[in-house]
Amino acid sequence: MTINKYSTQFIDNIDISAVKKSLTSEYITQGTYNKIFEQNLSKHTKSKYSLVLNSATSALHVACLSLNLKKNDIVWTSVNSFVASSNCALYCGAKVDFIDIDINTFNISIEFFKQKLKKAKKNKTLPKIVIVVHIGGNPCDMKEIKNLSKKYNFKVIEDASHALGASYKNSLIGSCEYSDISIFSYYPVKMITTGEGGSLHTNNKNIFKKASMLRSHGITKNVRSPTTKKFENWYYEQIYLGFNYRMSDINASLGISQLKKLDKFLRKRNLLANEYNKLFDLNKYVNYQKIEKNNLSSYHLYILMINENSEVNNYQLMEYLSKFKIGTQLHYLPIHLQPYYKKLGFRKGDFLNAEKYSRKALSIPLNFHMRLKDIRFISNKINKYFGI
Repeated sequence: MTINKYSTQFIDNIDISAVKKSLTSEYITQGTYNKIFEQNLSKHTKSKYSLVLNSATSALHVACLSLNLKKNDIVWTSVNSFVASSNCALYCGAKVDFIDIDINTFNISIEFFKQKLKKAKKNKTLPKIVIVVHIGGNPCDMKEIKNLSKKYNFKVIEDASHALGASYKNSLIGSCEYSDISIFSYYPVKMITTGEGGSLHTNNKNIFKKASMLRSHGITKNVRSPTTKKFENWYYEQIYLGFNYRMSDINASLGISQLKKLDKFLRKRNLLANEYNKLFDLNKYVNYQKIEKNNLSSYHLYILMINENSEVNNYQLMEYLSKFKIGTQLHYLPIHLQPYYKKLGFRKGDFLNAEKYSRKALSIPLNFHMRLKDIRFISNKINKYFGI
């Protein structure tokens, strides 16, 4: 069954063989597969430097530290994301605030963003870092965000966990043309998978060097021994308080194999998503995510939103679809309404578009296993629910 979940991984015999081969190599933790995967990722994203880690959450944490985020600094991110997009700032002792979303693209609203920046400048509460989220693989307006970063002097991290393979105005997401750092996730339902895993991308050598050390206990081996005055294999120094955020070579071997399929995955997802779009154009009660002209979405998710012409909420449609074994999910509950964040002072009514989205949006099945007839079956059930 290809539609009983909103998404699932695609693993073939080539992937399995690649992993088996890695298990017989000399090193199964930090060996050659890590380096090969990083090189291949740089080639695919057009970024100068790539660093693989054990998760995108770890990559976000390291990204914040690499940009020297400290206690009481301020980070802004999209309120419509997984909690990792904001938790990474809290790990550093920083303060977090959110930006409401555009109700058509589901990404941060540039209009709200500009208003918030003007107010923050007056109040002297401007962010040190803004973490933008390409929800569902739909690129944010990165050129406008880059211009605002220059005007208001903040750093930009792209949480591109959904967006491997996507492009913005002919610039690949991950190239860091409009940002300081980009992050990808390789969790099973993402564009490619390593089981668990993530990566950090930058064009800044100093950021890369610091992130590399933070990934592995804050240690460097690129120093001379004070005893022999030479670079020794056995000598190392701890420079930062770092972490064990390393990816194993077993995971990297799967990533190398999966990355070869990325273009195929991307074409299939866009084909299926375009079929959904055509069929939902017949339904005045639902809207699908708006992809700006000249952008290419990776379509990690296909997000449908019930519009204001209907009193139906997403959980009602989700319950109906479950009767036909059609899996759905909500991406996401607004972060500011999570119990932990309520304790930090956030309240219902703070970000109205995201709250409306959480009542009306749902992710419906989209994965490489699916066929056009699956898309038509799902669309037909949804359209019938609304009397179309």
